[in-house]
Amino acid sequence: MLRTKSFCFVVWIMALMALGAGAARAARIDDLYRAQVVVSGRGEANRATGFAQCLEDVLVKVSGDPRLIGDPRVTAIAGKAGSMVAAFTYRDRLSGVPIHDEQGSYDRPHDLTVDFDPIKIDAALEHLGREPWLSQRPRVVVVLKVTPRKGAPFMLSSDSGGASDADMRFSLAAAAARVGMPMELPLQANAGKSDPKAATGSVAAGNDGEVAELSGTLAWSDEAKGWIADWRIKTEGRDYLWQVRGVGFDEAFRNGMRGAAQVLSGNGQPA
Repeated sequence: MLRTKSFCFVVWIMALMALGAGAARAARIDDLYRAQVVVSGRGEANRATGFAQCLEDVLVKVSGDPRLIGDPRVTAIAGKAGSMVAAFTYRDRLSGVPIHDEQGSYDRPHDLTVDFDPIKIDAALEHLGREPWLSQRPRVVVVLKVTPRKGAPFMLSSDSGGASDADMRFSLAAAAARVGMPMELPLQANAGKSDPKAATGSVAAGNDGEVAELSGTLAWSDEAKGWIADWRIKTEGRDYLWQVRGVGFDEAFRNGMRGAAQVLSGNGQPA
């Protein structure tokens, strides 16, 4: 009798674990159909603009194809973005700060979070000649050498100090989230390791799975009046190289993560 109860308990635990894994995967897929933008208040006109901006982000994130950014067909669809929205919420970015004398509640900046209907988004992608990329996405380990305007070059790592390093880490994480890519940086002590899993310590933490390495350089250029980023990713025996010049590091990181998503989703060579 005891053995039977023990067996049933084990089966029950395994079922809960499988259910939890399925729920976690569903949550990640749901995240692909969600986007956030800052809007000025809760007015209907600003909401419609926010819906349109979020729709473009979601189409790119779900498909993994940044070539949809600025596509006239997407612009046309974005005009009807409200019809694809399943739910939306606001968060006052100045919560707790009193309204100024000349500021109405509709003028305050808000985070607008939008959840789109997956069926309608998938249909829109089909219309655009794209497919949703819903399989498990590889973790992208970013191995990046930074040459700042002043000071010595350094490798961006997950545990390095300094305000500028923290700003870059935050910006890179935001760029990865925007395209729905799990991303890690190497540990400072392991930044030179050739194995991306070992460099992040993920194996030691039991976080196994498919890993892709996005390597690059980020250098300040007075001539370009901004940063120059060179990116490289290798998959299925092929090297993909691309570059962006004269931009802030936020845009450089968005360019890198968008390119990685484009390659890994099977949408070809980044521009």
